[in-house]
Amino acid sequence: MSERPNIKSFDQDISRRSFLKGLGTVVVATATVPAGAVAAGTQEIAKLGSDQPFGPGQVPVTLRVNGKDLKLNLEPRVTLLDALRNYSSLTGTKEGCDRATCGACTVIFDGKPVYSCMKLAIEAQGHDITTVEGISPAGKLSAVQQAIVDGDASMCGYCTPGFVMTATALFENNPHPTADELRVACSGNICRCGTQHRMLVALLRAGGTPTSSTTEAIRNA
Repeated sequence: MSERPNIKSFDQDISRRSFLKGLGTVVVATATVPAGAVAAGTQEIAKLGSDQPFGPGQVPVTLRVNGKDLKLNLEPRVTLLDALRNYSSLTGTKEGCDRATCGACTVIFDGKPVYSCMKLAIEAQGHDITTVEGISPAGKLSAVQQAIVDGDASMCGYCTPGFVMTATALFENNPHPTADELRVACSGNICRCGTQHRMLVALLRAGGTPTSSTTEAIRNA
């Protein structure tokens, strides 16, 4: 029959103090190794990727807006909409929902309409941005703007710049859209004042779509 271990001797070799001391050493060593590995991994990722971390403070940002360079100092979290409205004098772009649902903040981004509230300003560098101010630089209304005025299509006018930019981008690629094509293009723009039909009618006429009467134009739109 095997003998039991010498408990007294065992207690003398491993005391509570020595056990906790050893345990602490193991915990520290275990925690230190992953931290170093993570730091090394982060450095390697930074070497492999072209994108570098920025912030949280302000950094220099250069935006190409309406054919000119707009130099700003912005926190990386600032959206393109916020940069245009609150860090420059380009207030034509409106802030409505700030959640990409109303279209009031629409700008033309590399030839396509985008919600500026969903684009970070720092990510917009190196791209061509056109705001509503950029389509009538000499103060003369564009064909789209004039059609909206002639058709009495704006009420409060808050959503109007978004419609103008969406239609302008559409007409550059499709000068004479059908009512269905126009409706689809403007599906991301909302007029909360209830002049959506007038807006679509005005834009149809801006595109040269013949309408024999206002009633027929509204029906087609």
